[in-house]
Amino acid sequence: MALKKIGGKEFTKSRSFKDVSIGFMRNPFTDDISSVSNENSIKQAVKNLILTVPGEKPFQPLVGSRVTSLLFEPLDGFTADAIQDEIINTINQYEPRVKLTDVVVTPIYEGNKVHVVIEYQVVGLPIVETIEFVLQRPE
Repeated sequence: MALKKIGGKEFTKSRSFKDVSIGFMRNPFTDDISSVSNENSIKQAVKNLILTVPGEKPFQPLVGSRVTSLLFEPLDGFTADAIQDEIINTINQYEPRVKLTDVVVTPIYEGNKVHVVIEYQVVGLPIVETIEFVLQRPE
């Protein structure tokens, strides 16, 4: 996995992660595509994993979640629970760099939206990170 021993101590530290920025913005200093690193890279990866539909990723047809299709179901407590379960299962299955601590899905009945809060711990670090976003059907 992505862990390494630090100076013979009893704890491990996660290695650094780097990824391309989802906005594909240009770095003004290097004229290259800007990048995100470490915690921001993991946040971007988790959010992209949830929003990816299975079959959308080339050569990996099982990667993704059914959250987008669940947004077309009638919005009630059962749908919110199904979205929460889908997020938990997807992250646990496809993102080994994080350990989930909490997932909260709150329906917003005006506009058929769902507010999602994901709390997780990066493997090897004692810090709890939070991702917060709103899901809604494409119009």
